[in-house]
Amino acid sequence: MAPAPGTVIPSHYRHCFGCGEDHPAGLHLALTAGEGLAVEGTMTVGEHHQGAPGLAHGGILAAAFDEVLGALNWLMAAPAVTGRLEVDFRRPVPVGSVLHLHAEITGATGRKVFTRAVGRIGAPDGPVVVTAAALFVQVPLEHFVEHGRPEDVQRAVADRADGSTEFRLEVNP
Repeated sequence: MAPAPGTVIPSHYRHCFGCGEDHPAGLHLALTAGEGLAVEGTMTVGEHHQGAPGLAHGGILAAAFDEVLGALNWLMAAPAVTGRLEVDFRRPVPVGSVLHLHAEITGATGRKVFTRAVGRIGAPDGPVVVTAAALFVQVPLEHFVEHGRPEDVQRAVADRADGSTEFRLEVNP
């Protein structure tokens, strides 16, 4: 049931810091389905992503990896939350760089989904700058209704209802 390779993985929420097109300082990750259980993504490291002068902040890079690894759950057609995220920083990432991300599912058992990713600068086969691995735990959609701010949950539901994406969020099926 996973989307075909090359299919755009839409934002799960337009105001999401990682993938939301309406977040003013967000990462604006562009994601597509890859081969098998993989996702490809890109982001441009902007001025508002820096920590040290002219370099990406490590926390911003960790957020990008959390987002691309989390997008793998679209392939599983099951909502999930991050249980653990490990990030290894190998080289500095300068502001203005295009970060190419490749993430894949390495296993699943019960509600647990195991993932890993690699980030390269300049090109999909450019130098490796960051690697990451994560564990996601599948949860029912009610998890977000129960724990999210009601106005934001309603906004997310409205986003889906107006046809802004081909994926549907059925909170009350």
